[in-house]
Amino acid sequence: MKKLFYAMLGPEKKVMARFVPERSDDFVFENNLIAGRFYGKALEGNPTSPGLDIWVKLPGKLVADEWYKGYETQSDEYYHHDHGGKDCYKVAVSLGGGASTPFIDGQLRFPATNYRSYDIVEETPEKVVFTLHYPEWEACEGVKVALDKTVTVVPDTYFCDVEDVYTFTGRDSLVIAAGINVHAAQNTVERQLVLPHGVAIWEHASDQTFEPEEGMLGVAVVMPEADVTFITDDGTHLVTCKRIVSGQPLRYRFGSCWSKGDVKTSEEWFNLVSALE
Repeated sequence: MKKLFYAMLGPEKKVMARFVPERSDDFVFENNLIAGRFYGKALEGNPTSPGLDIWVKLPGKLVADEWYKGYETQSDEYYHHDHGGKDCYKVAVSLGGGASTPFIDGQLRFPATNYRSYDIVEETPEKVVFTLHYPEWEACEGVKVALDKTVTVVPDTYFCDVEDVYTFTGRDSLVIAAGINVHAAQNTVERQLVLPHGVAIWEHASDQTFEPEEGMLGVAVVMPEADVTFITDDGTHLVTCKRIVSGQPLRYRFGSCWSKGDVKTSEEWFNLVSALE
């Protein structure tokens, strides 16, 4: 009878992604191993940032809806405390754990707004694809840029596929950088990895405002067609870069893990990242 009951419920969801109007227009996504969010219009100024915010969690169930409910009903600090995972990663105005932006004259040129609209392209219990739209902004004098970011989330992996489509005027081509905030101000990075087509870090929690975190976080970006990888001159980001023309898809993967889950050491994390090269 139990098997029949669960069969009637349909397949168990292993992925999710949704707009979160109850929390400042977040857009959250997760699979059975990782979770994260992008910032929407209501949060602009606090911060205005394209950065990917990582949520660490134990392998298994989907947790985002539960954590947002706790935020609404118990405390606005709910998901900063450990409920089988939490938000202990600092984004601020940065690429966070795997966003991208134009890299012009030696500087990362962030969007003027957070994402302003979205589309759910595909949604099944085993796969969700969504697109976030960043409206046109002036990346530098005479160069106007817009971004459509499409993320694909599937189960049983620490990585998500990304396809960023930048359309722009004012230049024939642009260098786009996808990368990781190395939290220079927090001094949390214990080890880092720079590969020909990928970058990764192993770090302590960069946001311990609400409670200490004894676990470690792994963060990575892998861009198979990258032209170059490096740390920015200001020491704030590890990036993978590729020069593109307007409308050309830029494809890469971002990923994360938590040492309280199945990936316990930097060696294990870096091996996973290297295997994607």
